[in-house]
Amino acid sequence: MRGRDARARTSPPTSRHALSRRQLLLGGAVAGAGAAAAIGADAVARVAGASVADAPTAEPLHGDAVVPFHGAHQAAFTIPPQAHATMIALDLLPATDADALRRMLRVLSDDAARLTQGEPALADSEPELALVPARLTATIGLGSAAVALTGAQAPPWLAPLPSFAIDALEDAWSGGDVLLEVAGDDPLAVAHAQRMLLKGTRSFATIRWVQSGFRRSRGAEPQGTTMRNLFGQVDGTVNPQPGTADFDRLVWIREGWLAGGTSLVVRRIRMDLDRWDRLDRPGREQAVGRTLANGAPLTGRLEHDEPDFEARTPIGFPVIPEFSHMRRARSDDPSQRFHRRAFNYDERPAGASVSESGMLFTAAQADPLAQFVPIQQRLSDLDLLNEWTTPIGSAVFAIPPGCEPGGFVGETLFA
Repeated sequence: MRGRDARARTSPPTSRHALSRRQLLLGGAVAGAGAAAAIGADAVARVAGASVADAPTAEPLHGDAVVPFHGAHQAAFTIPPQAHATMIALDLLPATDADALRRMLRVLSDDAARLTQGEPALADSEPELALVPARLTATIGLGSAAVALTGAQAPPWLAPLPSFAIDALEDAWSGGDVLLEVAGDDPLAVAHAQRMLLKGTRSFATIRWVQSGFRRSRGAEPQGTTMRNLFGQVDGTVNPQPGTADFDRLVWIREGWLAGGTSLVVRRIRMDLDRWDRLDRPGREQAVGRTLANGAPLTGRLEHDEPDFEARTPIGFPVIPEFSHMRRARSDDPSQRFHRRAFNYDERPAGASVSESGMLFTAAQADPLAQFVPIQQRLSDLDLLNEWTTPIGSAVFAIPPGCEPGGFVGETLFA
């Protein structure tokens, strides 16, 4: 780990962090007395910052936290999800050939390697915005058209998903030749990195779609707490965790140019919160199969209790209904699982509606056709939650392995 990061953990925050109300008042008072002219505004800020940092009630800061960019895998899949994410799909320009694609991937990898470590990109026009990475990651994915340019063999799953009856897909949120996912715990760091990375693609591609989402802010809940979606549900209880043998078996690809990489399914799911408001609490819990209070199965007390799908009510009905989301998503085949990462979105409503909200759902797995599609088909066939949710965007990308210093993400395509 770099010396700067080690110092960040042991030294008090410096004046580049945001000033408190007390600091602003102090600075204003001193400046009003003429001291700022004598010793300089920067010195005033340093004095004020030191007094606040030394106080026992100083707020813990996470801005210096970095995630290594280089390694066997792309980093976003090896850490707990961050609070903010933006996903960008690009369409390659007609003039972009294999050599141009290689150059673009090299530029993206170099800029991402710098930005994720709290360093400005090579031609960063706002370098101060890069200094607080806050667990920033930048993930690069490739669609079938990008792979075809190189002459490499595309896996059978690198294509649009089969059509599902519940889909109402819109071109505005579907497809793409290249994926950029920028994620971090600070939205300013995410926005700056997004802009810097996109600058490096202008000669090679155009933007097809941009989707941004969020989870709870870092520190709002204990690490490891399952996220809640905008229905208020605990969402993602059963999920293979990075660093476990189960995750390695289900997620990482082991052969070919994708060895060490994975696949990523991206689905934009609209959630009808206006109609969900009309459903009472017992109805909401029946639709999901879990309690809203803590996410426990309707047959259990705690979130991670194993559900009892055979349990019956006094009049003989299943306690966890057959049509519940949890029951339909559960498979008897242990290989029909994937690693899910979801982010909420909440955008400007239209007309009489008070919400335009939903979820950016991503699923990482070695083979979407064997792992994701069977589960999605069961949900499409019978899932009461379909009454309030509609998939409106869909895309599939190959996520190449990570790279070492001096290399670039996607270089295995050109080996």
